[in-house]
Amino acid sequence: MKRQAKEVQRFFYTQAFADGLRITVAILLPSLILSYFNNFALGLSMSLGATCVSITDAPGPVVHKRNGMMYCAVLIFITAIVTAFARMNIVTMGLEIVLFSFFFSMFNVYGTRAGAVGSACMLVLILTMDNPVQGSKIFAEGGLILAGGIWYLLFSLLFHTIRPYRPAQRALGECIREIATYLSIKAEFYHTSSDLDDDYKKLLAQQVVVSEKQDAVRELLFKTRQILRETSSIGRRLVLAFVDAVDMFEDITATYYDYQSIRERFAATGILDEVSVLAKDMAHEMDAIGIAIQSNTAYIKKEDIEGKLIDLKIKVDAHIAATGSSSLVLKRLLVNMRNLHQRLKDVALYFNTGSITKGRTPSKEYRRFVSHQSFNSQLLFNNFSLKSSIFRHSLRVCIACITGFAIAKTISYGHHSYWIIMTVAFILRPAFGLTTQRNYHRILGTISGGLVGVLILLFVPNKTVLFVFMVIFMLGNYSFQRLNYLAMVFCTTPFVFILFRLLGYNIIDVAKERFIDTVIGCGLAFAANYFLFPSWESKQVKIYLEQMLKANLNYFQKLADGFAGLPVKRVDYKLARKEVYVSSANLSAAFQRMLSEPKSKQKANKQIHHFVVLNHIFFFNAASLARLVIEQPEKTFSSDIIHLAKKTLSALTESIKHFDEEIRLPACTVKEVPSTSVNASDNQSLKEQLEFIYRLTKDIDKATKNIMAA
Repeated sequence: MKRQAKEVQRFFYTQAFADGLRITVAILLPSLILSYFNNFALGLSMSLGATCVSITDAPGPVVHKRNGMMYCAVLIFITAIVTAFARMNIVTMGLEIVLFSFFFSMFNVYGTRAGAVGSACMLVLILTMDNPVQGSKIFAEGGLILAGGIWYLLFSLLFHTIRPYRPAQRALGECIREIATYLSIKAEFYHTSSDLDDDYKKLLAQQVVVSEKQDAVRELLFKTRQILRETSSIGRRLVLAFVDAVDMFEDITATYYDYQSIRERFAATGILDEVSVLAKDMAHEMDAIGIAIQSNTAYIKKEDIEGKLIDLKIKVDAHIAATGSSSLVLKRLLVNMRNLHQRLKDVALYFNTGSITKGRTPSKEYRRFVSHQSFNSQLLFNNFSLKSSIFRHSLRVCIACITGFAIAKTISYGHHSYWIIMTVAFILRPAFGLTTQRNYHRILGTISGGLVGVLILLFVPNKTVLFVFMVIFMLGNYSFQRLNYLAMVFCTTPFVFILFRLLGYNIIDVAKERFIDTVIGCGLAFAANYFLFPSWESKQVKIYLEQMLKANLNYFQKLADGFAGLPVKRVDYKLARKEVYVSSANLSAAFQRMLSEPKSKQKANKQIHHFVVLNHIFFFNAASLARLVIEQPEKTFSSDIIHLAKKTLSALTESIKHFDEEIRLPACTVKEVPSTSVNASDNQSLKEQLEFIYRLTKDIDKATKNIMAA
């Protein structure tokens, strides 16, 4: 209970809550101020404009936010004007729904923020399609919506001007906390009684979350000039702390053993369980660092990691002395724990301004770590094909929306038939699994939230108290909109019920209508995704498999060049590492989506899972070699080491050819150069590890063949 209370408290420091609070205040103010001057209807129109523009106000560089909100304000103004004229005739209204639902869904071609602009335009279309505006007042109404959008834009930019670094701090803190969770899961691998298969599933799922958080931080840090400026101390601290956190994530990832084997050998000693506890203690400490950065408070050290490392060393030494064996694995475990602790201290230097920035400045090359979205019209036209998943999704949205409109006009049972189209437009996603999940959450959230809303209305007659409840649910709605869809819907329903009661509607009729519309909309969304141009993940996953193999090839190429004595830039290495992280997360996410689809549509589940695990093990082992060739470039290696590296590259290349027989990848750049061999024991250990990596690539090739056959 105490821990849950702390998590609730920490939620108030998250970016999600900050966004929810800002959006709630910005939407309420126009209505409240104009209501005070007896112009509530005008304020409601401005609040609608603010609501629509708020959809595009997703975390990211302020330039992108500003541009997205500006375009959104203009487009919702145009959409509101067109809708006001089109609604005068059922045919023109239906034609607008067909054209606009398709066109605005195609905005997803340009990325998430552009897709949000499309969603905002659909929202203003839906909410104004039943609004009876006289011809002479159409442009005035559109102007009020535009004014509300501009008001929200200025209000949001004001927050950034006052506290420009807070979004980056919150994003970095959240990212570090997710890495801490990843480390906590990895600690379970050393727990002698945990299920390894279950551990791998949790690890793969968490890697997707970590990848998303890292991308969010990169967007904020490396696309914001103010943060990258050398003169900004806090900007440098944020960038360098993030770099240290990513390096720690690599160390956690690179730590790999044959866990089943070491359990059989060392379970009785109790050392592995102690390693598990120590790793979890480090995860708790890292979580505390993330919370401190996220909440912009002082960091207080919680765990005595140094003392526990000393205790672990004593146990390892005692075991070696008692058995008379060298126990190289245990020594490596101890070294890994020390390295993780050092990385942890590096991240904690964020709170010591002088230490983290001393002799270190963010490189301009960090901008290479973020993708740059093209907005040329050719990209849109190139996606006008059934081969494009966005095009197929847009067609589904278009057909489902016009079907919902026809049902609403055919069966008259209320005054808010636009709820059907709204449900369809905001539930229907490109992936079947996500649409199904949203369907379930929408119905569950509507029923549970509706019951709460009705109970409040039955037992709370006071309008002031009702307004307070409405603001609370409104705050919850906008805080959870990008965090938890079920929680968002749960908050939305009582918020809507209370709003309609305050506007003078019969709440029982509204509740019935909303439930019926939600069920119809969910049914349409499900049917559209299942029957209309379906995009099953089993047919898409091949793309992610190929990207994964190419990322592994590029990453190992950097290591192989290092073995051969060729110069490898640290930034180039980290870019290759990032591509592995992203490709691995994309593959894991696609695999999870596939598992949520109907059983009849799933193909080669076991083979793909095996492929995913093998690729993780490959990267775990390859990353453990990075310290030798990247951090110690002065070392040289024998020709047999270089030969093994070349064989591994060739095996990876052959695996990629299963996806495209005509593909011709560049020949291996690794050249055997004269080198002085490292000492014999190190060389033998390295040779054994490379032989294991080579065998892994052969297993990956076999897994690839099995997937293609299935």
